[in-house]
Amino acid sequence: MIKPAEFIHPEDAAALRQLESIPGFPALVKKVLQLGLEPLQYGINMATAIRLSPTQLPELYRHLPPICDRLGIEEPEFYLEMNPMPNAYTFGDSRIYITVTSGLVEMLDDDELDAVIAHECGHILCRHVLYHSMAEYILQGADYLGILGTLTKPVQYAILYWYRKSELSCDRCASIVTSAETVTRMLARLSGGPKNLTKNVNMREWALQADRYDKIKNDGTWNKILQIYAVLEQSHPFNAVRVREILKWSESEQYRNIKKTPLLTDGVARCPHCNKPKDPSWRYCRHCGMEQ
Repeated sequence: MIKPAEFIHPEDAAALRQLESIPGFPALVKKVLQLGLEPLQYGINMATAIRLSPTQLPELYRHLPPICDRLGIEEPEFYLEMNPMPNAYTFGDSRIYITVTSGLVEMLDDDELDAVIAHECGHILCRHVLYHSMAEYILQGADYLGILGTLTKPVQYAILYWYRKSELSCDRCASIVTSAETVTRMLARLSGGPKNLTKNVNMREWALQADRYDKIKNDGTWNKILQIYAVLEQSHPFNAVRVREILKWSESEQYRNIKKTPLLTDGVARCPHCNKPKDPSWRYCRHCGMEQ
């Protein structure tokens, strides 16, 4: 099992320290969710999306258990949402769940879908989900309810700044579970479209676009202000930046050492339906109830 400290992006760690230094902020976020925002969103998701399980669309569900086992986290609830836009998100505090959209599933192959799910599980492993849930409400304009009235714009921007940095850590987590190559392929699909269009993307050349972007951003005060404004309310870094970051990290000694460490115990017989360890004395799986 790996620990977040082994792969956390330094900019994520620094931004989180700054966010949590705001007096009373962690307690406030938790209280806001407890007041009703979490059950509201959970109920809507339960009623509109399809919950995946060993008996409900098992061909999709089977992606989740091995990733949770590898990362040593409790398995969250897993949902499929009909939405042509490719997307995935993790939400909640007391009830954490992952939702993937139909557009995402249709666009990615199995390895790339594993990378997305591992990325989302990385948020759980790194304990990002509480603040991410609050950031989602900020992005949806939930402050019109008055619940977030005490949060100033600078605090909201601080949450979103950390949100963007946290994505870099979870790209690292995805590359540990799958590979850096798989993560960059997945990002190519999300940026340029389906495999028939993006299968031959030169990742190194694409990463150079992030360097060119930095030059534009740092070319004078006015350009810097414009680019800060461009990302101020975004939840994710630009994909070229994410590709550059993951390619750079994949060449580090830290990444090589983590990849050398086996994440899953070898030789363990597992249920073909839920991937949990088998009990040879049972005909049916003790975890999912399916015949082993």
